[in-house]
Amino acid sequence: MSEPVHDAVRIGIVSISDRASSGVYEDKGLPALQDWLTRALRNPITFEPRLIPDDQAGISATLIELVDAGCCLVLTTGGTGPAPRDVTPEATLAVADKEMPGFGEQMRQISLAFVPTAILSRQVAVIRGKSLIINLPGQPKAIAETLEGLKNPDGTQKVNGIFAAVPYCVDLIGGPYLETDDSVCKAFRPKSAVRTARPAA
Repeated sequence: MSEPVHDAVRIGIVSISDRASSGVYEDKGLPALQDWLTRALRNPITFEPRLIPDDQAGISATLIELVDAGCCLVLTTGGTGPAPRDVTPEATLAVADKEMPGFGEQMRQISLAFVPTAILSRQVAVIRGKSLIINLPGQPKAIAETLEGLKNPDGTQKVNGIFAAVPYCVDLIGGPYLETDDSVCKAFRPKSAVRTARPAA
């Protein structure tokens, strides 16, 4: 029996760091995002990676560029703390059609299970056109925890990660049908929104 066909998707991944973008140290955000998404999604993915400094106008311009290039999902990492150069949330809100506060609330809830300083994080998520833009933490371990949530020792879900809600959100704004690998992250959709797999031609 042939494999079912999955929608091809374009995803923007943006690492925001003055020091990494200037070559002071190796960027770990882009590889972490690409690795997790490749494991979590069954769709064929074209990645649009960007490594840029902490500059508000530059971040906003990059987000607009990626949305205009057809990215249904744009994930950023870095620049969400309280330091003067941390301007990712402001740059993200500046390009928003709608804000999606539930994503930021849940990200901080997950991070608080590990560190009390999670309350210093200012990640936001927004809709621009038919694209969902989400600010993620800066550390690779925190990126994975935020996206897939926390599991009990027996493997059952303890706290939902934010990515469980991403495919249905993308459905609602007119994007492609994202299909997850349940062993990494099980997407939630109402039964009426679940699409049966299309067979290969």
